[in-house]
Formats: sequence, C-alpha cells, structure tokens
Amino acid sequence: MSVQEWSADAATEIVRAHSGVRGALLPVLHALQERFGHLGPEATRLVAKELNLSRADVHGVVTFYSDFRTAPPGRTVIAVCRGEACQSCGSRELERHAQHSLGIGFGETTADGSVTLDQVFCLGNCALSPAVQIDGRLVGRVDADLFDRLVSDAAAR
Repeated sequence: MSVQEWSADAATEIVRAHSGVRGALLPVLHALQERFGHLGPEATRLVAKELNLSRADVHGVVTFYSDFRTAPPGRTVIAVCRGEACQSCGSRELERHAQHSLGIGFGETTADGSVTLDQVFCLGNCALSPAVQIDGRLVGRVDADLFDRLVSDAAAR
C-alpha cells in the first residue's frame, strides 16, 4: 500500500478496526504509519480519543520506539546497521561516510526531502556486514563506494 495524505476518517476506520484487539495501541500505530507514512500530532490526538488513552501515553509510545516517525520520511529511507558484527567489519567508517556525504545525522532527512538516514542495531545480515537497508531492501558488504552508488541509484528512480 502506498502512503496517503492524512485523513481523519480513514484513520478513524483504522483505529476502530483494531480497537477490539487486546493491547491495540501498537497495532493501531503501525497501521496508521503504514497508511500515512508518519504519526503526526493529529494521529496522537485521534488515537488517544478513540482508545480512551491520554495524549501523553500515546505520545510516549510513539517517541519511545524508533520504528515510529513523527515527521514524514524522505523519498528514500536508508538504515545503517550499528550492531556489533557490523561494527567489527567497518560500519563505524560507513556511518561517518553516510552522515558526511548526506550532510545529516541519524534520524534526520536531507533538506530537499530526498533521503532519511536511520540507524538500526541489527539487520540480521551479520555474515555480510556491514549492512544497510535501503527502501526496505537489505544490502550487505557495504562500503563507502557502494553506499554512494545505492544513494545515486535511489535518486535516479
């Protein structure tokens, strides 16, 4: 499913579809983010109201888990693995290169909205470290040159 513009009606349908599930908050938040790309303040207010929770409780969950975004991501999302196996195979150099070449830190998006750079602490690709995930696609044995090619290829799409 592709990301859509925020719609309170569509969001309410999503929340109500999950409201009968025990511990509905996380499934609701994941479903809303999948549909709308991020969880802005309007999502926090709606979820709190529909699930009879405080906005502080919902906001606390959204900001605690790194999987949730409070702002729209870039057109390309790149996650660099910072787990121990990747670190032992050069991910620290890759981290520095990625941040320097994109001009942003982890959790940030380039000014033109083209790339969001995230960090993860295991992609489960330890045998092929260092690893990155670019728009959901896992890539192993990434060095600075391959990273630059991946970014360039993503920009061309």
